[in-house]
Amino acid sequence: MGRPNLIYIVADDLGFADLGCYGGRPASLGAVSPNIDALAAGGLRLTQGYANSPVCSPTRFALMTMRYQYRVRGGMEEPINSKSKGSAVLGLPPQTPTLPSLLRQVGYTTALVGKWHLGYPPAFGPLRSGYDSYYGIMAGGADYFTHCSGKGDHDLYLGEKQHHEEGYLTDLLSHRAVDFVETHASAARAGRPFFLSLHYTAPHWPWETRDDAHVPAQLNTLFHLDGGSVDTYRRMIHHMDEGIGWVVDALRRQGLLQDTLIVFTSDNGGERYSDNWPLVGGKMDLTEGGIRVPWVAHWPAVIRPGGVSTQHCMTMDWSATLLDLAGGQPDPQYPLDGVSLAAVLQEPQLTFERPLYWRMHHRHQRALRAGRWKYLKVDDHEYLFDLQADERERANLAARHPERFQALRQQWLSWNATIPAIPDDATVSLGFSAADMPQR
Repeated sequence: MGRPNLIYIVADDLGFADLGCYGGRPASLGAVSPNIDALAAGGLRLTQGYANSPVCSPTRFALMTMRYQYRVRGGMEEPINSKSKGSAVLGLPPQTPTLPSLLRQVGYTTALVGKWHLGYPPAFGPLRSGYDSYYGIMAGGADYFTHCSGKGDHDLYLGEKQHHEEGYLTDLLSHRAVDFVETHASAARAGRPFFLSLHYTAPHWPWETRDDAHVPAQLNTLFHLDGGSVDTYRRMIHHMDEGIGWVVDALRRQGLLQDTLIVFTSDNGGERYSDNWPLVGGKMDLTEGGIRVPWVAHWPAVIRPGGVSTQHCMTMDWSATLLDLAGGQPDPQYPLDGVSLAAVLQEPQLTFERPLYWRMHHRHQRALRAGRWKYLKVDDHEYLFDLQADERERANLAARHPERFQALRQQWLSWNATIPAIPDDATVSLGFSAADMPQR
C-alpha cells in the first residue's frame, strides 16, 4: 500500500440526512448528491461518525491539530466571530503542529481551498500553519457573490492578499481545486503526493444558489433570516456536489483516482433547512443532530466498494488517519487525541472501543458516547440514552440505570479534568433565536 494523494472535503452545516447516500429525499431538481453518493457506493460510508463540535471553528481546530479543540484557546470560542479580526489570541498558533505541516515534513505538497475560520493574519493563517498555498475565505461565512464577510469587508484571499474574482463562491472553490489537481498531477505520478483540503462554505447561509446573484442587495446580514427555502438549500448542496464531481473527473483524467484517498464530511450538524432524520437537534446542540455527520471515504486501491461501518469516530480521528497513511509522525510535545482508522478502511466490519467526549459553553452542555450509551447534559438537565435503541434521544434511562448513568457522568468529569477550563471571556455567537423562528 503506497502513500496516497489525500483530499479532505468538508461541507459546512450539512445535515446527517441531506445526502442521498444517508437517506436524503430527492429534490425538485432530482437527486441532490449523485457524485458524493457515487463516492460512497464505490467506497466506505460510516453511520456512527461525528464532528468534534456542533459548530464551525472548534471542529476545524480539531481537524488541523488532531487533538481536542479545547487544548487551544481559540477552540473554546463557539465559534470564532468577525470581532476577532486583529486578535493575536483567537486563532491557530503557527507553532502548533498541524496535519498539513506534518504532511509537508514527509514530502507532501499541501493546499487549502475554501474556508479557514481559524484566525486572521498577521497572527494566524493557512500559510503559517502548514499549507503551501491558500485560496478561500478567512471568516466563518461570506456572501456567495460579493465574497464579503458578515462585517461587510471583502473576504476572498489568495495567499494572504485579498483577491477579487467574479463568480459564485462554491464554483470558484471547485474550479480552483480542479486546477490544483491538474497542476500537481505530474509530480504526484512521479512520486510526490499532494494533500488538498477542500473546505466548502456550502450549504452555510446566506441562502444563495448559482442563480441568485440578485439576492445580496437585499441582505442586511449574512444570517439571511428572512430568506431561503428547503429547495434553495438543496440546490446549494447540489452545486457543491457538482464541483466534487469535477474534482473526481480531474483525478480520473490524470490517472490519479485509484491512488487518491478522498474523505468527505461536514464540520457539524445541519442548521435551519437541513434534514437530520432520525436525529434530534442541530448546529450548536450536543444532541445527535448537532454532531452526527456523514463520513465517506473513497480509495479504489484499498477500500472495497459498498462498505458500511459502524465504527465510532470523530473529526480528529480522520485527520490522524491521513497522517498515519502518509507515513507522518505526530510531534511528541503535542500527543494526538485522534486515533487512526486505517484498519477500518480495509476491514469495515472491524470495530474497536472509541469513547468520544464533547463540551459546550452554550447551555452548559456535556456529552459522552461510550458504546451504545450516551451521557448528555443540557442546561441543568442530565440524561442517559441507549442510542442503539433510541437514536432520537427520547427515552431518558438515567433513573432506570442509575449506576451506568453515574459511571458515565464520572467518566466525563474525569476527562474534563484533563483539559483547560472554559475561560470567562469565551464567547457564544448565536445567529438566531426564538424571536426569529420557532425553536425545535
